Parts: sequence; C-alpha cells; structure tokens
Amino acid sequence: MNDNKLTIDADQFAAAIIAGNPKQTNEDNKVYIKRQLTLYLESVLLANDFNSLEENQFGTAKEKQRQAILEKIIEHRYH
Repeated sequence: MNDNKLTIDADQFAAAIIAGNPKQTNEDNKVYIKRQLTLYLESVLLANDFNSLEENQFGTAKEKQRQAILEKIIEHRYH
C-alpha cells in the first residue's frame, strides 16, 4: 500500500460514529436503534465513497505525473 494514499476502514469509522451517538433521554428504543442503524449504514457508505474517490484521485495524480515526465523526455529529446 502506498503511504501517500489515505484509506478509511469503513467498519471502524461507522462504529466510532455510532459510539458517539448516545440514546436521548426520552427516546424510544426502536427509534434509537433505527437512528443507530441509519448512522452506521450512512457512515459505511460515506467511507467507501471516500476510499473510491481517493483511489481514483490517486490514479489521476499518477497519470498526470507520468504525462509530465513523458512531456519532459520528449521536450529534451527533440530540443
């Protein structure tokens, strides 16, 4: 794994989110559980989206670097 790429563990991230979401004083158990489940699922999806974006952006950055190097090689070769 490349040290420059940030990856979020989706399960750990989601667990941390719901751990910081205590039950409200007058909240029904069913409502609380639904809220926790919603937060968990949204957190997992968000982390996965981030990881996909990070992977794509990392690949784009690498492609731009390759292109810049290739342009420099061509420039020096023909000048």
